[in-house]
Amino acid sequence: MSDPHAIEISGLRKSYGDVEAVRGIDLRVKSGEVLAILGPNGAGKTTTVEILEGYRPRSAGSVSVLGADPANPTRAWRERIGIVLQDCELLGQLTVRESLAMYAGYYRAPRDIDETIALTGLQEKSESRAGHLSGGQRRRLDVALALIGDPELIFLDEPTTGFDPEARREAWTAIDSMRTLGKTIILTTHYMEEAQHLADRVAVFARGRIVAEGAPDEIGGRAEMPTTISFTLPPKAAASDLPPVFRAGAQSDGSGAFVSVETHNSVETLNELTSWALERAIELEDLSVRRPSLEDIYLRLTDEEGAS
Repeated sequence: MSDPHAIEISGLRKSYGDVEAVRGIDLRVKSGEVLAILGPNGAGKTTTVEILEGYRPRSAGSVSVLGADPANPTRAWRERIGIVLQDCELLGQLTVRESLAMYAGYYRAPRDIDETIALTGLQEKSESRAGHLSGGQRRRLDVALALIGDPELIFLDEPTTGFDPEARREAWTAIDSMRTLGKTIILTTHYMEEAQHLADRVAVFARGRIVAEGAPDEIGGRAEMPTTISFTLPPKAAASDLPPVFRAGAQSDGSGAFVSVETHNSVETLNELTSWALERAIELEDLSVRRPSLEDIYLRLTDEEGAS
């Protein structure tokens, strides 16, 4: 029976002289799970990931990655891991197929090249030189190269930094292809939308510790937080005429009234507002219904840790 956890960390610490970069981390990652690691620069994310990859020694604690201690890596263990760095250096003169054939030669049991090309959506670019690919296509090739050894665990370091929206979406599609294969993925990113789209779970790092972890929709109590309903009140409508729940939320800036309320019953509250507006043939300008985003929670968590 396979181990249900691809990664197990207990009491992980890493110091550089008097500076403690990682300050006692406990974390488990299930096999087949996509975990996004979030946090500001200097939070200990990169150090932790490099320890998991076997490229940096730890100062204290226990670490198990695919059932082995990454401090003592073997070739067989390395073949079970794929790494996509933030900035990968491709051989621009090689075609996509040639690049994959070269990398496949490093492994004893590589994936089929054509299958890997199809999986990452590079069929139409298989004979194109790597140096002629777009940013999104290059990232697809990076992912294909990480998959060619058929690893169980894949590390993605800031996979879409500097990408335009179209290229970012292309990269997400390539990463989603890994999910379909049941790979375990560790993703570091500064893009909250990316974590929301790709991750099963997120871990927020701050000052060398994990300050929160959980599903993107639930972390930091997000699921229990109120919804904010806001709109601009038109001149012909008076704040005193609003439904009672909205009256206290009206504020005037001299040019008009802006109304904002928080509610745990968003459907009922919104229905009350729209019914009131329809009865009076009133347009609700700038109507917005907004739950706290993952970015809102992230900023609150990291701000609280920074102030402690």
